[in-house]
Parts: sequence; C-alpha cells; structure tokens
Amino acid sequence: MAAILIIFMFVAFVGIDFLVRTSLHKMRDAKEREAREKVLNTSVKLDFTHEAKSLKRVEVPNPKARILAVDDEGVVLDSFRRILVLEGFSVDTVEHGPEALGLVQRNDYDFVFTDLKMPDMDGVEVVKAVKHLRPDVDVVVVTGYGSIETAVQTLQHGACEYVQKPFTADELGEFAKNLLIKRQARIALAQRPSVRVVTPEMAEVIPASEFCVPGGAFLSPGHAWVRLENEGQIRIGIDDFMRKALGEVKEVILPERGKIVRKGDVLFTLKSKLGSVNVASPMSGKVEHDNAGLKSDPGELIASPYDRGWVCLMTPSDLATELGSLKIGKPVIDWYQDEIALLRGENGPLANGNLDWTAFQQKFLNLNA
Repeated sequence: MAAILIIFMFVAFVGIDFLVRTSLHKMRDAKEREAREKVLNTSVKLDFTHEAKSLKRVEVPNPKARILAVDDEGVVLDSFRRILVLEGFSVDTVEHGPEALGLVQRNDYDFVFTDLKMPDMDGVEVVKAVKHLRPDVDVVVVTGYGSIETAVQTLQHGACEYVQKPFTADELGEFAKNLLIKRQARIALAQRPSVRVVTPEMAEVIPASEFCVPGGAFLSPGHAWVRLENEGQIRIGIDDFMRKALGEVKEVILPERGKIVRKGDVLFTLKSKLGSVNVASPMSGKVEHDNAGLKSDPGELIASPYDRGWVCLMTPSDLATELGSLKIGKPVIDWYQDEIALLRGENGPLANGNLDWTAFQQKFLNLNA
C-alpha cells in the first residue's frame, strides 16, 4: 500500500511540475507576443525615408534574425511585417528593388525576401544583385502559382528557397523558422575548423587555422600519436591538437629507458611558463629509446610534431588488444571536430583566452586516476 502511495505521489508531482512549466512557458510566450505587438504598432509609424523612400522598419528586442522584404504590393508587405515580427524577427520592408539594394549595402540582414514580379526591377535581378553585394545573405523569392518555374530558376542565381503566395500566417511563420534553422546549421558547419590527413612533413607548413592528423598513424584519446615501426615497436609523440592548444613547450621530461608503463600511465611531461601537463601512454610496454634532441631543443615538439618531434620508442606488451582503442582514418577527423569545439567552448580550458594547463590535462589527456 505504501509503495502504491509513493508511486501515486511521484506521478502527481511529475504531472504538477509539467503543468506549471507549461503554464509558465505559455505566459512567457504571451508576454513576448504582447511586447512585439506594441513594437509593431509604433515602429511602422516612424519615418525612415532618409534611408529609403518607402522603408518601414520594425525592430524587436533580441530578434531571431533580421529580414528585408521587397514587394510592390503594400498589402503583402503589411502581412510580412505583422507575421514575421510576431514570430520574433526584425523586419524592414520596401516597395522597390533599387531601395532594397541600397539597404543591403548599408545594413546587415540575414534574409532578403523579394517578390518575383515587380515593375522597376524584378526578383531575378534582385537575387543576382544581393548575392553579388552580400553573398552571406540568404535570398528567398516570393512567387505566385504561375511563376513557380521562374522561381526555381532563381535558385541557380543564388536564391536559397522560394515561397508561394498567398500564404497563411502559420505557413509563413513556419517557413521562416525552418529557414533560420537551416541557416544556423550551415553557419555552424562553416565555422568548424578544417581537419585533414597529412604526411608528417606537411604538418610543419600547414596553416595555423587548420588542424592535421598524421596519415598512417593512430591517435589515442589522450592526444598522443602512435606509429607502427617495422620491427613491431611503436613510435610516440603528441598530436596537432595538443600542439596548437599548448602553443609553446619550454621543457620535455622524457621517459626513462627501460621503464615499463601501462596504458594511461604518465609517459612524459611537457612544461612551459604557463604550467605543465602529463601525457598518458597510449599503450602498455617498455620504453626502448627517447628523442634526446628534445632536451636541448624542445621546440621541435611543436615545430615538427609528427616527424623530428617524436618523443619515444616503445616495445608494446599487448599490441593486438590495445590497438583497437586507438583511432585512425575518418573517425579521427570527426572526433577532432568535437574536441576542438570542447576546447574553444564557453566552459573549455580556453574560455578566458589563455589555456588553463591543469584543466586541459583533466579534460583531454585521459590519464589513469
């Protein structure tokens, strides 16, 4: 009986919590919509003729995006403003193509909506001109049923989409939301840094804005690379991700020759004026040789990470088993993208502009506890 009562109380609590959250969400949406309606009713009365003769502008607080609409029918522009402003967009509207182009040159818009059939400058010309002036702006063609074929042709000139009129408020609102989602996804993808597979020598000349992984080598979760040698030994160093994150290494504490290490144990240590990090061994085994040149010139670790900057040579003790935990090929590139995003993220070790070496080690170097 007690168990049933507890279950009932739990279900009731979850239900009440859901209702409260839903009610608060609806109240917040209603409040935002009311604020946008007030802005809509006052902004369209302001005079912006110094920018464009027919310009009407409605700017909302924290807009989802900024839209410019051009159409020779005032009633259509009225619909654009009312529908899109209530959806959270800031909207400028003009009645002539040349006015739209002047505004595009002076303002930052995310989207331009242009009617296809206009007397002084048609939509095709507007699409071409906007994409020439601002390739980063997404252009949408507004068309009637009889001009769909022409609207589709504008995609070849850079338009991203077309919408048919007449449309309902819900249809246009949903269309704008989907456009925004696609744009945000595309921008996020474009901002992801380039990662490519290179030869060891190429890592020395690759641009600082790009990341590279060594062809034919494996990478450990702790950002050490492993290259199989002809006699069954493995050569080890740090990867480009660690190199670019650290930026400078003043000293390398090399592993002792003959030392037996387990996978995940500290293999070597890197130091600079900013701190020190311990690099985990990517595999278990015995250290056979070290790169003694790094003692006198630790900069080689950064200058030539996959070639002259190698750290040590080991004889692995469980190669067949542990090799499967390392990464190679395309999965490395996808993993790198995620790691770079974490490094540069709001709560990453680079959040304040300078690398926190302690946080970097804890987050990325996968040492045994």
